Amino acid sequence: MTEPLSEHTADVIVVGAGPAGSTTAYYLAKAGLDVLLLEKTAFPREKVCGDGLTPRATKQLVSMGIDISEEAGWLRNKGLRIIGGGVRLQLDWPDLASYPDYGLVRKRDDFDEQLARQAQKAGARLHERCNVGEPVLDPRTGRITGVNAKLGEEKTPVTFHAPLVVAADGNSTRLSLAMGLHRREDRPMGVAVRTYFTSPRHDDDYLESWLELWDRRGPQDRLLPGYGWIFGMGDGTSNVGLGILNSSKAFKELDWREVLKAWCASMPEEWGYTPDNMTMPIRGAALPMAFNRQPHYTKGLLLVGDAGGMVNPFNGEGIAYAMESGQIAADVIVQAHARATPAQRELALHAYPKILKETYGGYYTMGRAFVKLIGNPKIMKLATQRGLTHPVLMKFTLKMLANLTDPTGGDAMDRIINGLAKVAPNS
Repeated sequence: MTEPLSEHTADVIVVGAGPAGSTTAYYLAKAGLDVLLLEKTAFPREKVCGDGLTPRATKQLVSMGIDISEEAGWLRNKGLRIIGGGVRLQLDWPDLASYPDYGLVRKRDDFDEQLARQAQKAGARLHERCNVGEPVLDPRTGRITGVNAKLGEEKTPVTFHAPLVVAADGNSTRLSLAMGLHRREDRPMGVAVRTYFTSPRHDDDYLESWLELWDRRGPQDRLLPGYGWIFGMGDGTSNVGLGILNSSKAFKELDWREVLKAWCASMPEEWGYTPDNMTMPIRGAALPMAFNRQPHYTKGLLLVGDAGGMVNPFNGEGIAYAMESGQIAADVIVQAHARATPAQRELALHAYPKILKETYGGYYTMGRAFVKLIGNPKIMKLATQRGLTHPVLMKFTLKMLANLTDPTGGDAMDRIINGLAKVAPNS
C-alpha cells in the first residue's frame, strides 16, 4: 500500500461515504492506493430510502465481502409482488448466472455504515464529521487538487490534497456544482417520500410495488404519476413510501407527504398503516436519474452514484448503480495511477465516462422514454390493466425494470433487452 505522504494528503480523495463513495474507497484501498474517505455526518445516520435491494445490489455486497447472512441482520426477499389494475402478481427474481436469485432488505442508517467500515478495513482513511466545502483548484489549469473542509465538532478548517477527487456527495453534490457541473434539465428527476409503521406485514418475503397510486381525497379519484412500495423490514416494521416522476403536472402541484398519508389511509386497517403506528416522520429525497449530471470525468474530478445521476429511471433504484459506478471508477483510477506520464493518466481517466455510457447509456435512454410514457395517466392505466394480466409479459417487464439479464448465454428475453439497450442512443 502507498504510504500516506501526510495525514492530509492521499492518492485519491473520496467525498461522501454513502454506497457510491464507500465502494469506490474500498476498491481503491484494496488495490493499494492511499485513500481519504470524507463523510460530513457521523455513523450511524439516517437516509431516505426504500431499504429494498434487488439482486443487482446484492451481487455488489457479495463482491465487497459483506456478511449478508440473516444472522447479521439482513432480510432476504424472493422477488417482486406487483399490484395494479385490479391484479396482484407475484414474480420471483429471475434465475441468472450473473446475479443471485434473491434480494435483501436493510435499514439505510446502518447499511451505509457497514460499507464505510468495510472500506476502512481495506485500508481507506475515513474522517466522519468532515464537511467538505470548496474544491482546491490549480490556478493555471483549473484542475482540482484537493478540498477545503471543516473537521469534527469544533469545525476545524482543514485542507486535503490529492491528484484525483471522487464526488460521491449525492444529489446536491456541492463539489460538482463548484466545478461548474450543473444538472441537465432534459433528464427525469424523481422524488421519494417514505415512513415506517409497526405492522404484522413486517416479515413479507417479497418486495411489493403498487403501480397505481390513487388520490381519493377529492370528489373524484385521481390516478397519480409514480408508484408506491411496501417493504417488510423483518424488525416489526414496514417501510412504506412512494416515488414520483417530474414528467407530470401533478409533480409541482401536490404535497407528497399528504398523498402518502392518503394512500396509506386507503389500505386495509389490519395492516396497521395508520398515524398511531408510524415510527418515523415522513421524509423525502430527490432521485437524480439517467446521467442527469455530466461529464462524469473532468479536470481531476470523477462523479459516482447520485452525484452523476445514476438512478435507474425504470424503477428508481440507486444503490446498485452507486456501487457499480464506484467499482468502475476505482478500476479506472487504479489503471490511471499506474501510467507513467500525465498525458497517459488523462487518457486512462477519460475512459470512465465512456465505460459508463457503454454500460448504462442505452438502457437509461429506454428508461427516459418509459418515464415519458408512464407520466401519461391514460397510458399508465392501459399498461396496468392489460400488461398485468400477462405473466410472460410481466416476467419480461420485471427483467427490464430491474435491469436483470445475463449478458451472454441468456434466454430470448435477455437477448431482446440487451439488444434494445445496445441500439438505443447512449447519451
